[in-house]
Amino acid sequence: MSKTHLTEDQIQRMIASDPDAPEATAAQLAQARPFTEVFPALSDAMRRNMGGRPKVENPKVAVSLRLDQDVVARFKSSGPGWQTRMNRALREAAGL
Repeated sequence: MSKTHLTEDQIQRMIASDPDAPEATAAQLAQARPFTEVFPALSDAMRRNMGGRPKVENPKVAVSLRLDQDVVARFKSSGPGWQTRMNRALREAAGL
């Protein structure tokens, strides 16, 4: 599959010919207001919903730990959730 490389002039002509996305005029840009000012509720909702995991009361701590291969293999062989089960085994061993 060959890639087609467009020149800057070709790109600019394609942009200029798009009737659904006309270039903003200086007058329009002068009237522009920040999104957070125009849509404060939506902006707040988007900021709160940035994705990722929900915050937890006792977050996990990432560590680097060297373990014997057979120990890791045994936990992994039990399928998905092996890290949680390993955490549980460590908690029990620590008397927590």
